[in-house]
Amino acid sequence: MKVAVVGAGVIGVTTAVMIKRTFPHLSVTIFGEVFTPNTTGDGSAGLWGPYILGDTPSEDVLRWAGGTHRWLEELWRSGLAPEAGICLVPVYRVTSDSKGYPKPIWSSLVYGCHELSPELLKKINIEQKSNYSGGWHFLTYTVEPTLLLPWLLKEFKTRGGIVIKRKIKSFEEFKMEGYDIIINCSGLGARILAQDTEVHPIRGQVCRVDASWQFEVHLSDDDNGNYIIPNMNSVVLGGTHQAGDYNLQVSQEDSNFILKGCYRMSPALQKSRILKEWVGLRPGRMQVCLKLEILRSKNGENYLVIHNYGHGGSGVTLSWGCAQDVVKILKKKIFAKSKL
Repeated sequence: MKVAVVGAGVIGVTTAVMIKRTFPHLSVTIFGEVFTPNTTGDGSAGLWGPYILGDTPSEDVLRWAGGTHRWLEELWRSGLAPEAGICLVPVYRVTSDSKGYPKPIWSSLVYGCHELSPELLKKINIEQKSNYSGGWHFLTYTVEPTLLLPWLLKEFKTRGGIVIKRKIKSFEEFKMEGYDIIINCSGLGARILAQDTEVHPIRGQVCRVDASWQFEVHLSDDDNGNYIIPNMNSVVLGGTHQAGDYNLQVSQEDSNFILKGCYRMSPALQKSRILKEWVGLRPGRMQVCLKLEILRSKNGENYLVIHNYGHGGSGVTLSWGCAQDVVKILKKKIFAKSKL
């Protein structure tokens, strides 16, 4: 039986690896127009944390994000963190919302999550010249796609997986080539490939700086908030979330916004050296699309597509958990009577 996975970003690659681990005798091929280090995820900071997920049901977010967090913990504890690009980091997550910052639904998934005391919040507001009304501190992971994706692709190929660089214009291509199941992890490309007009770009611009002294994550959940996220060899300063914007050019206005905001949050960063500025388009959608669909080809034959796209700013965060759900669909709906 032949399986085609469309998309070579963090969603597609984790899904392909999970399928190959679970069904080792399946022929699984990843088709991607772009591969690491040029995917959208490669430019991200890779911080675990649900972000820009629209109306995706909380129970789904918790299941997918929890599955990924447990996977990252397993890799980190087993000593695979350097190869996979994983770090355990302290996070300060704050808001200026007049209603304060209610306990996050994902608080039980991270380590030591506790609300910032009024005294600490006051101290942060003085230091950052801000007006935060609430916040939380906890430990979680960053996982850098520039390291994670090559590491996963190596495992995928070792297990017999096939990788093909190619732009897919229609699911019909796979039916004509003898594929039995299609896994659609095409991200923003699903707008055309799956004809899903709910999919839209959410433009993100970041700046990477050399600041080896910065170990803590600082993230404002305000609409115009900034964030500081340390990676292994750089620190990511952000960011923007501009819905409907396809512009992939670095905007000087956005650069100024990012640097001004992050310098306010951590004045020492003014001494850092700018390494790179980057722009990527997140695959936005009101809800993550993860479902089985039966489509009919032009010659009247049915074929199966499992959709797994629309993860907004949470591709890394939801990746492994969503891959687990794809495998559950395969087991329950497709391979229930199979001995694969």
